[in-house]
Amino acid sequence: MTLLMTVRFGVLRCASNRVANIASGYLIGTRCSLASSSHSGIRAEYDGLVEGEASRHACRLRTTHQTPYILDVPGARTPKHHASVAGVYMYGGVGGGKTMLMDLFYNTAVSVRKKRRTHFHEFMLDVHQRIHQFKHHYAQRGSKAHSYDPIAPVALDIAHNSHLLCFDEFQVTDIADAMILRRLFEVLFDSGVIVVATSNRQPDDLYKNGLQRSNFLPFIGILKQHCAVVHLNSGVDYRQMVLATAGDVYLTPNTTEANRKLISSFNASGGQASSVPRTLEFLGRKLHIEKTCDRSAFFTFADLCAQPLSAVDYLEICKNFDFLFIQDIPHMTLASRTEARRFITLVDTLYDLKVKVVCSAEVPAQELFRPDVENTHHHELMDDLGIVKNTANAQASIFTGEEEVFAFERTISRLVEMQSQAYWETKSRATTVV
Repeated sequence: MTLLMTVRFGVLRCASNRVANIASGYLIGTRCSLASSSHSGIRAEYDGLVEGEASRHACRLRTTHQTPYILDVPGARTPKHHASVAGVYMYGGVGGGKTMLMDLFYNTAVSVRKKRRTHFHEFMLDVHQRIHQFKHHYAQRGSKAHSYDPIAPVALDIAHNSHLLCFDEFQVTDIADAMILRRLFEVLFDSGVIVVATSNRQPDDLYKNGLQRSNFLPFIGILKQHCAVVHLNSGVDYRQMVLATAGDVYLTPNTTEANRKLISSFNASGGQASSVPRTLEFLGRKLHIEKTCDRSAFFTFADLCAQPLSAVDYLEICKNFDFLFIQDIPHMTLASRTEARRFITLVDTLYDLKVKVVCSAEVPAQELFRPDVENTHHHELMDDLGIVKNTANAQASIFTGEEEVFAFERTISRLVEMQSQAYWETKSRATTVV
């Protein structure tokens, strides 16, 4: 047995056993049965990955044998207080294998015909669009939309079409999301929907330091009531252990020569075709892209992150392009936190849909965000609000950048993996997004 099988997958084997046991124990809903067949399916799929990974990467793991690998999860048997649990919430550091385990379960849950695997941010965008459509529908009928609860019928419609929901990167940073999650998931769980989720945060830290968090807290109890909480803690970011890279896909520093290479790569991506401008039209919006060539698009960082764009715009870009070329990614600080947040959302969307990225950047990925640089704007805002430094209010995320720091760890990890040969060999999911 190789070091890869005993080290990296030694941890994940424990976790896969856990997920398989949950599949044959917890994950039994009123409309779907995931018993021993799902258990064996996960293990068979997992063992196949072990063998494949071992043959590809065993040589690199000779350097990893001194690192401790700990999986902090409860025993395989269901605790009494989890007797009614139907789903799983896996959390832990970046690059620890959470998404891989969730995808293993999703791919082997063949007895569930109505299932959905999605990035949580993408799911919430869909929820808000459905709520908007619901209100618009009642407004057209002359009804007072505010007299109806739009969340319940939206949740029921989701439950009708998806008996199993698998969420990657379960995180809450938006107050609009935070205020509707309790009602939304109450209806989903009451309808028998099974939720399997991955996150970098434990449930009690969701929406940490968020506005009106007291209104959000009941949701945490509901989530923990319906999902077994599993801590996957290997202490290692496996994404940053790749040796084989895809070549010059992250060019730093962003010198004239680096940008010349970037432009040359973009031109070569279209073969004999010429670059043309293109306008994407969606949800009543228009997004103009100056340089496109077939399924490739060229942007500057400012095009994507210094403009009022959101996840819905990035998702539409990913639907239309398999390759993105991004020029001049800068070194970000709290003074540019708005751009940093957009960049985090952009990378999450690109990574989840396996869109390929070639870029030039001012500094290496690990140095892209520095929150310790003084932000005079925040000092002025604190003065205007009468907030004193070193008080509890001064520790809010809006002033400390804690949420951005936490999320950027994931962004760095993903950027590193996105440079690997293995990532570039992965088929894009963008064209399958509805």
